[in-house]
Amino acid sequence: METVYFKEQPCHTCGTLPAVGSIAPGFNLAGAALNEVKDTDFKGKRVVLNIFPSLDTDVCARSVRRFNEEAAGLKDTAVVCVSMDLPFAMGRFCTIEGIKDVTPASAFRSPEFVKDYGVMLCDGPLKGLLARAVIVLDTDRRVIYRQLVEEITDEPDYEAAISVLRQDR
Repeated sequence: METVYFKEQPCHTCGTLPAVGSIAPGFNLAGAALNEVKDTDFKGKRVVLNIFPSLDTDVCARSVRRFNEEAAGLKDTAVVCVSMDLPFAMGRFCTIEGIKDVTPASAFRSPEFVKDYGVMLCDGPLKGLLARAVIVLDTDRRVIYRQLVEEITDEPDYEAAISVLRQDR
């Protein structure tokens, strides 16, 4: 369990993020067309898991746009944007925004993901949604960067995540 804040109100996750250096758990999420989005879909690529509460917030939408611009342009790198939003809403957002370089993925039917990655908020106003986090995996699925954003209304440290990807080459 880790503590984060929503507008300065303490909230807790129902677990902890995988540690740097550990092998990340596999995942199976729902894509925008209700297709499966699995960790094995990204063999040979580094993966940025951009995890957030909902695309219906400005901060979450900005994180998808920013990773679409920056990380997705890096060689052998995939960005998977994960929330509890329904796949249809995620697909609609990406279409309207012209976002083509990230993979939207919903955890709405993936209890294993939220448990294994420790990102479910188990109390507070956003209970049942995901905390804001960024996890970067190398091509062997080893965690090379992790950030659980302390204040949910803040954006993640994009520069730190991108820097790790640039150094990993």
